Amino acid sequence: MKTLTGSLNTRGLLVLCAGLLARSLAGADAAPPAKETLLAQAGDTAASSSVEARPLVYGSLRGVTQDSKGSPLAAVSVAIQGTGQPGLSLRSSDDGSFAVNELDPGSYRLTASKEGFTKSTTIVQIVEDQTVLTNVALVAATRSAALAPALPGVAPPAGSNGGFFHRWAKAYWDDWHPSASAGADPEPVYRGYPAPESNPPYPFSVWPYGGSVVIGQPWTQASPLMTAIWGGKHGDWWKRSGIQIYGWFDVGTNLSTSTSQKGGKYANAPAAYNQIPNSIQLDQFALYIERQPDTVQTDHFDWGFRLTNLYGFDYRFTTAKGYFSQQLLNNNKVDGTMGNAYGYDPVMFYIDLYFPHVAQGMNLRVGRYVSLPDIEAQLAPNNYTYTHSLLYTYDCYTQTGANATIKLSNHWMVQLGISPGCDTAAWKGDAQLTGNACAIYTWSNGGDNIYVCANSLNSGKYGYNNLAAYYATWFHKINSNWHTGTESWYQYETQTPNVFNPAAASLIQTNANGAWCDRSSELTCYAPEWAILNYTNRQFGKHDFISFRNEYFDDMKGQRTGFKTRYLESGISWNHWIGTSLNFRPEIRWERAMDYPAYDGGTRHNQLMFAADVLWFF
Repeated sequence: MKTLTGSLNTRGLLVLCAGLLARSLAGADAAPPAKETLLAQAGDTAASSSVEARPLVYGSLRGVTQDSKGSPLAAVSVAIQGTGQPGLSLRSSDDGSFAVNELDPGSYRLTASKEGFTKSTTIVQIVEDQTVLTNVALVAATRSAALAPALPGVAPPAGSNGGFFHRWAKAYWDDWHPSASAGADPEPVYRGYPAPESNPPYPFSVWPYGGSVVIGQPWTQASPLMTAIWGGKHGDWWKRSGIQIYGWFDVGTNLSTSTSQKGGKYANAPAAYNQIPNSIQLDQFALYIERQPDTVQTDHFDWGFRLTNLYGFDYRFTTAKGYFSQQLLNNNKVDGTMGNAYGYDPVMFYIDLYFPHVAQGMNLRVGRYVSLPDIEAQLAPNNYTYTHSLLYTYDCYTQTGANATIKLSNHWMVQLGISPGCDTAAWKGDAQLTGNACAIYTWSNGGDNIYVCANSLNSGKYGYNNLAAYYATWFHKINSNWHTGTESWYQYETQTPNVFNPAAASLIQTNANGAWCDRSSELTCYAPEWAILNYTNRQFGKHDFISFRNEYFDDMKGQRTGFKTRYLESGISWNHWIGTSLNFRPEIRWERAMDYPAYDGGTRHNQLMFAADVLWFF
């Protein structure tokens, strides 16, 4: 709204108050005019009292969606995005008409789309107190290339030139050698605040939350594999279906002060995931089959699904009891180690159901999904660094149940869910009825985000990773180059078997440590722990950033790591991208067990490690 004018007498004071009230009604994020500006405008009106004060009125937009012959085209999705403003979407009526009232003056981008037609983009200028008439024409598509998502540098081929492997190789070539115009396409339409970061180089563009797709943000992924498929004989079907197949290889190495000769095969523990010192390993081969619902639009129900297949060393940390867990839990080795070094885990298998008319959109996820909170995640591309923090290593990994994520406004989002607990199938004896309740508050035009979550609401009775856990995470964008993420949690298990009481030995489960209880006479005890972690990140151009990680972790009864001690851990990591399909992540990491020698098989207080991995996307 425009500032009000008036004199500095009683009338002027009333006008000033009205102006401030109008500003407050315009929204909490609207910037108020400077005090000096109001006074100057009031003074100008005092000099010309014949000019009547009035607020700025909004503009309106009217139009008709048409085909190439000028005939009305019904049920066209029209997305409207203004610079620095939340986007909105609507659908044209049976006669092709559409209308939007109360638009702030300024420039807007209209993107019209309908299956079977090429997408049309128009720029309009909204003027105060005027109705702008704009008709939008769509041309029937001979191919539905316009329906395919587009990732900068990985544009789908226009036709089926060459065979499948030729198209696949060309997709990599185009990704690694982008043209001068790559990335020049208009920003995809979204709802809510603009994305605070870019992916790449960061592992996300919107501050992450679990248990749902990002409501209001488009899915713009286009992997080299899908680019090759879209250019083939059945490419049109794949584009219309919205189904994508993609994945990656993640191969890593480390040089550590711990050694297998002294500390055993997994001497880098309690660090994870790369626990084998001075080695090269296949951390992850991941294959996704996925469809995401369109949560930008608000006019119709949509759905999606995901099946994630993981093979590699990292299965040792994602395994849930009851899902191929015999590879890890029922396979002890003669050298005292547990489980197969490499294995398979279906980390995620779920469906997404999107209901646009519940508040500002609700997504219901049903199946097995990654546990909701955390800055980090199991899947390698979703992390700032190659190695993981201790905070992340020793909390809940996955849950199998149902979780509803509801967008209430640009500021608020809530999540409610139910599951049988952390890392267990419902049919196993460790299952306990478990709830979760989370809230997300975002402000500063998307630059700040607080995520609080009671992730596991049950008794916390000792079982296979049956944690009662409470989280708080804060992301803050400092400026265009810097941002920071801070996370803390408190968690516990009750009735935890005492490792110092021989009578409790039969109560301890495989891969679920007992506790260092205060008295050896105790059969079980309460076993809590807490931790705090910070990532501070500095971006250099489109392909590089450096991440600084610092954390403190107090394993108060030794139940999580196997050692009752406090830990300090610090590291610095560099991410370098080639295109959008190849990522190198070298890092240096130092950690200390302050009260007990936990590293190198329980013989060292300190551990220094150089580690690096290569992520190759397909």
